[in-house]
Amino acid sequence: MLESRWAIVTGADRGVGLSLVKALLEQGYHVLAGQYLQESNEYLEQLKTVYDQHLQVLTLDISDGDSVQQAVEAIAACTDQVDILINNGAILGDMSKTIQDTLDFDEMEQVFRVNTLGSLRMSNGLIDSILRSDSKLIVNISSEAGSIGTCWRNSWYAYCMSKAALNMQSQLIQNQIAAQGGKVMVIHPGHVQTYMQGKLDITGSLTADESAGSILQQIANRLKSDYKQQELTLIDYAGNTLPW
Repeated sequence: MLESRWAIVTGADRGVGLSLVKALLEQGYHVLAGQYLQESNEYLEQLKTVYDQHLQVLTLDISDGDSVQQAVEAIAACTDQVDILINNGAILGDMSKTIQDTLDFDEMEQVFRVNTLGSLRMSNGLIDSILRSDSKLIVNISSEAGSIGTCWRNSWYAYCMSKAALNMQSQLIQNQIAAQGGKVMVIHPGHVQTYMQGKLDITGSLTADESAGSILQQIANRLKSDYKQQELTLIDYAGNTLPW
């Protein structure tokens, strides 16, 4: 009998997060899905009807330490081993203001609390469970917007800076856990048709399902790699390396 494999996905309400949950369930994982929005989610409820005990939905605000701690305790009640943690939850913040405009620093701090510190809270709270598993994998969903080497924008301060900081966070974690068999991935999901701007962005070149499927293929490739202390790189959904 195969041992259960456990995966955790934050920001699972919709978009790439929801698609990751669905695809992981299809692959036979037990999934703990972090739901931020308070209202009932019909899509997660439908998945729960189909997959029953393979899916647990957790109320989770990764910007709040108490919420993360409650989620960590709920996860511990289900399993003491987490094969894959996918830190997907993120918010955009203002996209248009430049240095010559009045910037909203309170909003910027909230973006950092979610995009950067939220991932760190999750990884920190679950690191022992992750390292007890076979896969020992943390996946941080980053963005090309966090790449300094390809930066062309003159605005979108909070999101770009928070993702650049997430990239550094990923390297720091990798430096600590690699010798213990731990692995970290940093993935740009592509320009996805999601609701991050409050409505569906139909300009995206990928659907959420397409992005999630490609991300899971990159995860599968990483888990098959024999070189445990592989150099950490920022890659996109297709496996192409992007500059830090």
